[in-house]
Amino acid sequence: MRGPIHTWLALALALILAVVVGACAGHDWATPADLWRAAAGDQALRSRLLVDWRIPRVLAAALVGALLGLGGVVFQGVFRNPLAEPYLLGSAGGAALGATVALLVPLAMPQSILLPLLAFAGAWGATVLVIGISRVSGAVDAAGMLLAGVAVAAILGALRSFLMLALSDETVSLQIVLSWVLGGVQTPTWPVLGLLALISAGCLGLTLLLAGRLDVLGLGETMAVAFGLNVTRFIAVAVLAGSVVVAAAVAFGGLVAFVGLAAPHIARWMVGPLHRPLLPATALVGAIIVTLADAIARAALPPAEIPLGLVTAVAGGPFFIMLLARRLRT
Repeated sequence: MRGPIHTWLALALALILAVVVGACAGHDWATPADLWRAAAGDQALRSRLLVDWRIPRVLAAALVGALLGLGGVVFQGVFRNPLAEPYLLGSAGGAALGATVALLVPLAMPQSILLPLLAFAGAWGATVLVIGISRVSGAVDAAGMLLAGVAVAAILGALRSFLMLALSDETVSLQIVLSWVLGGVQTPTWPVLGLLALISAGCLGLTLLLAGRLDVLGLGETMAVAFGLNVTRFIAVAVLAGSVVVAAAVAFGGLVAFVGLAAPHIARWMVGPLHRPLLPATALVGAIIVTLADAIARAALPPAEIPLGLVTAVAGGPFFIMLLARRLRT
C-alpha cells in the first residue's frame, strides 16, 4: 500500500477511536474503563452486555462500512463517474425485495438466517439480471448497464410495494420492513461476526485483484484497449465483483445511504486515485463513517433508535450536493 505512512496511521487511529466511541455510546453510556474491564474478562452484568451485545454490533458496523466503501470504489472506477454509488444497478431494490419476502412470508427457515440470505440473493440477483438484460439487448457498455439498472430497480421497487400491500394485515407490521429498508446493523453473535470478518477480508482481496485494471480503465476505453484490456468483459466482471461486496453489506446492514458515495472521495483526497492504495483506504474511511453513524443512531434519542440510513442520509446529502456542484463547475 503506497502513501505516506502518517496517512495510514491517522486512518488506523481514527478507526480505533471510532470503535471506542461506538462501544461507549448508547442509551446507557459506558466509559473506557468499563470497556477495559469487559475486555479483561470481568463477569459483571454490565461487562457481559458490552461483550455480548454492544462490541459485536460496533465491529459489525465497521465491517459493513468497509464493504460499502469497497463497493463504491469499484462502481466509481467501472463507470468512471465520481457520483456513482454501490446501489446503482438495482442491488438496493433486489435486497429490499428479498428482505420483504423474508420478513413477511412465513417460511420454515429461521428469520435470523433467512433475512441476510435473501437480502444477499436479491442484491446479487438484481445485478446479474441487469448484466443479462444489457447483454441480450446488445448494450453491454456502462451506459447500457445504467439504463438497464434503472428499469430493473423500478420493477423490483414495484414488486416490493405489491408484496407489502398484499401480505400485510393486523398480525404483520410493515414497520419491520421499513426499518430494514432504512438501514440498521443488527447485533451479531461472535461466530456470525467472524463470518462477516472473513467475508470482508475476501471482498477486499477480490477488489484488490481488480485494482490495476481499474486504473487502466480510468484512462479511457481507447487507451484501455491499447493496453490490451478487454473492456466489455472486464466491466461485467468488475460489476459482478462489486455487487458481491454490496450484497454482503446490505445482507448485514440493510440499505445504508451515501457511505459508498462519500467514502471513496474522502479516501481519494488522502491517498490519491490509484486503486491499490485507494481500496484499503476507502474501507477504513467507510468503517469510520458507519461506526460513528451507528453510535449516533443508538445514542441520539434514547431509548429509541434512529435508523442508521437516516443518519447517513442527513450527513451524506449535503456531501452529495457539494460533489455535484464541484462536478458542474469543472
